[in-house]
Amino acid sequence: MSKILDIKNLTVKVNSEKKELKIIDDISLSLNSGETVGIIGESGCGKSITALSILRLLEPNLKITDGIIEIENINVRKLSTKELRKICGKKVGMVFQEPMTALNPVFSIEQQMMAPMKTHLKMPKHELHNRCIKLLQQVGIKEPEVVLKSYPHQLSGGMRQRIVIAMAISCSPSLLIADEPTTALDVTIQLQILRIIKNLVQQNKMSLLIISHDIGVISTLAEEIIVMYAGEIIEQDSKENILKNAQHPYSEKLITTALELQNGSKQLTIVEGSVPRPYENIVGCKFAPRCEFCTEKCLNEKPPVIQKSNGIGKVKCWKYVKD
Repeated sequence: MSKILDIKNLTVKVNSEKKELKIIDDISLSLNSGETVGIIGESGCGKSITALSILRLLEPNLKITDGIIEIENINVRKLSTKELRKICGKKVGMVFQEPMTALNPVFSIEQQMMAPMKTHLKMPKHELHNRCIKLLQQVGIKEPEVVLKSYPHQLSGGMRQRIVIAMAISCSPSLLIADEPTTALDVTIQLQILRIIKNLVQQNKMSLLIISHDIGVISTLAEEIIVMYAGEIIEQDSKENILKNAQHPYSEKLITTALELQNGSKQLTIVEGSVPRPYENIVGCKFAPRCEFCTEKCLNEKPPVIQKSNGIGKVKCWKYVKD
């Protein structure tokens, strides 16, 4: 099975008041052909920055300071801007979390859909038009001709998100990155969008990296789940193992609370404290101040990554280190 995405020891820093603060801390992950991997964690944990780093779409005050990012064995960090454009859309398609800002308000839907295809597919205009219609039909839009002539402000949030998905797959990429694809959509539309993504990934035999703070979204699409906390990967395993037997104390609380919400429990599990900020100088485990299993070692030494006993997943926690 060929490797589509391979990230090794990625570190991202932000410039803040003449200081460099680490916001992504030495993370590694990979996707093979046809695999779906989900990244979950609360807001501010670094999920979206990890995704944006893959195509070097970071804000100017953010920079990758260490690590390797390879897409189909191509080192993305070594590419020129021109070379990188050949990958964006063609090898990797991206669904951004806010469809209104992902679409340009001054261009029609057809103009925006055609733009990446003109670059990568080199088709005559009438073929591009026909492909736009086909793509819109694939994402469940019933009047594609009308929609193509429309502008983003004339369409609903759910419709705009379908268009963003259609644009992301328009050049048949081998990897689709979906960053919070159901944000700000009502529950019914969320389910439709997830169903569309799932069907498209299967039909086009794409790999999928899905990012969300919602375990329901992740579990619907992902085969493997990565849990992030404060810029670090703290646990990764198959969906079944994470949902049924999460081992990191944070992962366990995350899953427990999600199940309580799903079951309509009157009392929810609460994790006391708050996520540490990048400027906080934490020597040991970043979750230690909020963890019921915290020891002196947790506070003073960074935990290693431990292979789980079943030999599949990994967890970053002193709790599983044998003395």
